Amino acid sequence: MPFVKRRPVAVPGSIPAVLGMFEREVRFYLEIAPVLGVRVPECFRAESAATGFLLELEDLSSWQPGADPLDAARLLHFMHTRWQGQALARWPWLESGAAATPLIGALFDRSFPALEARPDCPAPVKDLGRGLVGRVREAEAQSEHAGPKTLIHGDAALQNMRTSADTEIALLDWEDVSWAPAAGDLAWLVTSSVEPDRWDEVIDGYGGVQGFAETLPAVAVQGLLSLSGTTVGSEEAIGWTERLGEVHRRLA
Repeated sequence: MPFVKRRPVAVPGSIPAVLGMFEREVRFYLEIAPVLGVRVPECFRAESAATGFLLELEDLSSWQPGADPLDAARLLHFMHTRWQGQALARWPWLESGAAATPLIGALFDRSFPALEARPDCPAPVKDLGRGLVGRVREAEAQSEHAGPKTLIHGDAALQNMRTSADTEIALLDWEDVSWAPAAGDLAWLVTSSVEPDRWDEVIDGYGGVQGFAETLPAVAVQGLLSLSGTTVGSEEAIGWTERLGEVHRRLA
């Protein structure tokens, strides 16, 4: 049986609506997946309609969740290199979503006071967040110009990867696919998923990327928003604070 993914029409004015996230994923499977050169779930059906969006995809639930971070970084490097300077000409709709920056900035500024008040939020992470309040637009613009643009996954966390018994990695969940500097995918991979003592190994394994530091403030915004959605003191929250602490250290 295929894996069925349904999305309703996004609420007007919401981030998914402004970015066209659900339509992007359908178009990805129709237009890009067949030539991408990277393993993704096979698509059996992809439809956009006035009532919503439908995907019927290969079920990879028998594969191991996640991937080794070093192997994931190398896979991203292959994809980024393959499509650098080319993808936008073929798929102009990949032009990314600066239109959502005001919404993201407003959400972050509203969310940060509660995050700052959490007892499990350490001082370096609070300092990181304070420096971004009112500056999300600037951080996003800096990230957008961090280096040569290519096709990026947009949410290259290990939770959006699966590994087969013979170590093949598949990338899932393409709602955030866009045209942007490659460093954004690498920075989000480590910030979302990799323990700090492996960051240098994973970054070096990627093969070198322009603009990594320049993307970190925008990535930190997403990471802090993710932390704000976790339970106080949970293992997930501890992981986020450790990785965001590493972002703070590297930006200091």
